[in-house]
Amino acid sequence: MILYPAIDLKDGQCVRLLHGDMDKATVFNNSPADQAQRFVKDGFSWLHVVDLNGAIEGKSVNTAAVQSILESISIPVQLGGGIRTLEGIEAWIEAGVSRVILGTVAVHDPELVRKAARLWPEQIAVAVDVRDGKVAIDGWTGLSDIDAITLGKRFEDVGVAALIVTDISRDGALTGVNVEGVGELADAVSIPVIASGGVAAVADIERLKARKGVEIAGAILGRSLYAGTIKPAEALVAAAA
Repeated sequence: MILYPAIDLKDGQCVRLLHGDMDKATVFNNSPADQAQRFVKDGFSWLHVVDLNGAIEGKSVNTAAVQSILESISIPVQLGGGIRTLEGIEAWIEAGVSRVILGTVAVHDPELVRKAARLWPEQIAVAVDVRDGKVAIDGWTGLSDIDAITLGKRFEDVGVAALIVTDISRDGALTGVNVEGVGELADAVSIPVIASGGVAAVADIERLKARKGVEIAGAILGRSLYAGTIKPAEALVAAAA
C-alpha cells in the first residue's frame, strides 16, 4: 500500500481543514516546499497536493506554491484542485506533476476525463469525495446526485490510474477511516482505490490492509501526520507489511 502525505494549499500556505470547511483552516507550515522536503526525509515515496482555493474557484490558484514543491523534491506528486480543462492538465504534467486529480469535472464532463486518461495513461486520477452518500463538487461546496460507485464505474477501462475516495464527514477529524465505504467502492470497480479522510492511527492502515476483498492501493495521510498521531516510520512499516 502506498502512503501519500498530504499538502493542502490555502493562500500559499500548508493547511489542514476540518470537514473541508475553508473557515476551519489550521496553518501548519508557511513554506509548502519545506513541508514537502520534510515528507521526503520521512521516507515517503509519493506526495498528494491539493489547491484548495483552486477547487472552489475552478482554476489553479496556488500555482507558485505548487511549482515551489515540484522544484524542491524529486518524488512523484499527484495534484488536484480546480483543474478542469485538457489545457490545465497538460500544463501541470509538463510542469512535472506525475498524476493529475480530477473531481468536479468528473461529475460534469466525464468524457473529458476519459479523453485525458487516453492522452495521459496512468497519469489521471479521479477524486470521489463523498458526503451523505453522494459525490461532492466545487471544492466540496456543492453536492451532486451521483453516488461513489456510479461515478467510479464511469471510468472503467479508460486508463484512469486511481480513484481517491474521501469520506468528507471524517476528513481532518482524526475519527478513523471508513474502511467499509472505501472497500465497497474497491470491490465494485477494477480501478485501484486510494483511501482518504479520517486516517488517524497506524491501526487504520492495518484495518485497510486486513479487509477481505480487493486490496486498497493507497491511503492519504493529512492531519494525523501534522498532529503526530501517526509516526511516518511506523506507518510505512505497516503499509509495507
